Amino acid sequence: MNTDRPSDQHPDEHDEDDVAATAVPAPARRLPALLLVAAVIFALDLGTKALVVAKMTPGEPISIVGEVVRLTLVRNAGAAFSMATGMTWLLTLVAAGVVIGVIRIGRSLRSLGWTIGLGLVLGGAFGNLMDRLFRAPGPLQGHVVDFISVTKWWPVFNVADSAIVCGAILLVVLTLLGFEPDGTRARHSHGEAESATGEQA
Repeated sequence: MNTDRPSDQHPDEHDEDDVAATAVPAPARRLPALLLVAAVIFALDLGTKALVVAKMTPGEPISIVGEVVRLTLVRNAGAAFSMATGMTWLLTLVAAGVVIGVIRIGRSLRSLGWTIGLGLVLGGAFGNLMDRLFRAPGPLQGHVVDFISVTKWWPVFNVADSAIVCGAILLVVLTLLGFEPDGTRARHSHGEAESATGEQA
């Protein structure tokens, strides 16, 4: 007589079913949200630059808060905050590489924090890239429109520059806190390290 029970024949299958039933679903992919954040930043950057170019004259600043905050139109051939002037063509290629790289990462992105950070970087990079491609003196050599001046000692910048810096700072903070782009969080506490060492021993 065969006394084997079906449930005793493949115990591993039941264990796998239990794990699957209790598993937490992975967060949704965040590429649409990433593109939305980038689009908002790009629209703000494009709109403010168009307004400044249409309404302001270089060398005639507009005071917002005395000498602390002013609007002043500057054509920047360098990178953010007027750095690396004279390397416009290289900066154009770098900006294009950043845009492509961020979009590729965004295809598998699941973390909301990383989505916002990368969206800020993407929108800012794309905004300045458009200036380099379509503004004078020509393609790959275009000068970026800067107009925000904070104190006399800080370089003039624009919305795109601000977004890139804020996004980069957010990404650094997330990395230091252990948050991964896929939505998980790395844990490397001292106690866990000792426990892992003890188990291996």
